[in-house]
Amino acid sequence: MLSPTTNTHTERRIQLNDTFFEQLFVVLTLVGIVAGVIMGRLEVDPRLLLAVNLATYGFGGFYAVRAIIEALREYTIEVDLLMVLAALGAAYLDAWTEGAILLFLFSLSNVLQSYAMDRTRNAIAALLELRPDTVTVRREGLVQQVALDQIAIGDLVVLRPGDRVPFDGVIVQGTGSFDEAAITGEAMPIHKGVGATVLAGTLNQSGALDMQVTKSAEESTLARIIGMVSEAQARKANTQSFLDRAEQWYAMGVIGAVALFILLMPPMFGVDFSDNFYRGMVLLTVASPCALVISVPAALLSAIANGARRGILFKGGAHLEALSRVKVVAFDKTGTLTYGRPEVADCLPQPGVTNDELLTVVARAECQSEHPLAQALVAYCADHGHTPSEPERFQAITGMGVQATWDGVETLVGAPKLFRHLGQSVPADLLAEVERLESAGRGTVLLVARGERWLGLITLMDRERPEATAQIAALRAAGVERIVMLTGDNAKVAQALGQRLGLDEVHASLLPEDKLRIVEELEQRYGATAMVGDGVNDAPALAAATSGIAMGAAGTDAALETADVVLMRDNLSAISYAISLSKRTQRIVWQNISFALAVVIVLILATLTVGISLPMGVIGHEGSTILVVLNGLRLLVLK
Repeated sequence: MLSPTTNTHTERRIQLNDTFFEQLFVVLTLVGIVAGVIMGRLEVDPRLLLAVNLATYGFGGFYAVRAIIEALREYTIEVDLLMVLAALGAAYLDAWTEGAILLFLFSLSNVLQSYAMDRTRNAIAALLELRPDTVTVRREGLVQQVALDQIAIGDLVVLRPGDRVPFDGVIVQGTGSFDEAAITGEAMPIHKGVGATVLAGTLNQSGALDMQVTKSAEESTLARIIGMVSEAQARKANTQSFLDRAEQWYAMGVIGAVALFILLMPPMFGVDFSDNFYRGMVLLTVASPCALVISVPAALLSAIANGARRGILFKGGAHLEALSRVKVVAFDKTGTLTYGRPEVADCLPQPGVTNDELLTVVARAECQSEHPLAQALVAYCADHGHTPSEPERFQAITGMGVQATWDGVETLVGAPKLFRHLGQSVPADLLAEVERLESAGRGTVLLVARGERWLGLITLMDRERPEATAQIAALRAAGVERIVMLTGDNAKVAQALGQRLGLDEVHASLLPEDKLRIVEELEQRYGATAMVGDGVNDAPALAAATSGIAMGAAGTDAALETADVVLMRDNLSAISYAISLSKRTQRIVWQNISFALAVVIVLILATLTVGISLPMGVIGHEGSTILVVLNGLRLLVLK
């Protein structure tokens, strides 16, 4: 049986309850501050006023103290400790109201940060909603509704218009148009029929059909995307990891420095202890690195969520950061710069032979072959109105072509080596034409002969994507300095494609180990290199590159596992978008870091020189924290 991957709905309810009480405590803290000020002016019983102040501190500091205790159990220090110590110091000086204002603004800032950061987690929440609670299945001739966890691999699921696909599967009956935007980022619906793969989380827009479940809930593309984005949000970039490590030493340094400031200033310079203690509490507050600590994750999580909504999955902040440094992009040709399937490019009958006659012969000769080139030929002939009957005899000669016979006449379709293999000589003018076509990069050239007649030539090419040239220009505009193609195809075809696309380097006739070697050489010569491939035969090169990018990986297990960045959509535009997003993210990260550091330095200098009040210090400190969060959230709406 298939069970849901996580108890996510329960976790979300707990989180919502916690958020509600945190917001309630902020309101109660404000109420306590107002009540304390009024009671102080009315000169009520000091014990009652103390009780209100203690309650206000309790509400304002509850979540901060909880975070401090959890951190201390892990032998770490939370920056919340600096705020709580400053508030306790204010209470020691009988400045309860100022300490309460500190706690109020600090807790309010945390609530606003949580609200803002939750926006970046909505990508996960939206993905979770793509899985229905019940499923319509066909069992023993009956159609019935069953719970999601009662579905087994092999079950037949009935999909009607408007139904969300619950599992990965294969259509066994009917056709429909599927909206895959939530999974792959593809804006246009895709029409699918019997034998086509459908992905969990996509929407059946039209058509009633049956699909057979092929993967469990835990193994579905949707579940794996959810897991990858969740892990990515938890996985830190190098900058963030450094700041987290530095935070501990910085917090201890601030506490130690403030303690020395409070203890040494009065005897050394004769200042009033109470005034100096108060200034020490302000210093403790403004020196807290809250804005600095939140500056990196605010930007990274927003960028990861932005990418996820567009079918671009970064496997963590470190990979997002690495992609921003890329100077070279190396493409595998097949399936990335090209569609990965052969198509007829040229149909060239000999003098005295019509196009229809040539196609009729080719269609009948190739119709029993399962080779991809034969299937492309038969499909092309069918598009031109030629539906053949089967030949009387048929033989496929591996790596050369086919030999077929009908009406007592032998027909050959294949490369020149097929004819040499069978002891036939090819006319010189035809061989010259084959050479010319191959030199022009027209792909695979096949000769067609029936009996004693030479009927013509047909070329087949793996066509480049029409958007390839524009997207290569977009990569250069995004800051990529060098664009390279790596392919196992023959050199003439590769060079011709490279010239049409305006590539800087073309390396052809490569084995997987050759691609690995060239990627390593590119990194040594030019710097950070991204490898774009399909995640299967390019695995060594993907692993060796600074950034391994798997393109068109929806439903492809190997691609989801191998690459650092997974593009669910089979579209080159996602690559330039991913690189632009990573570079924009790094700019915002360093904007945040610079701003947070500048605010801390200015506030510390102001406290030590002219002196500022505790509430003003808190406003400056928390204001800078909220600003860096909002700056990071701009990445959510980047287009």
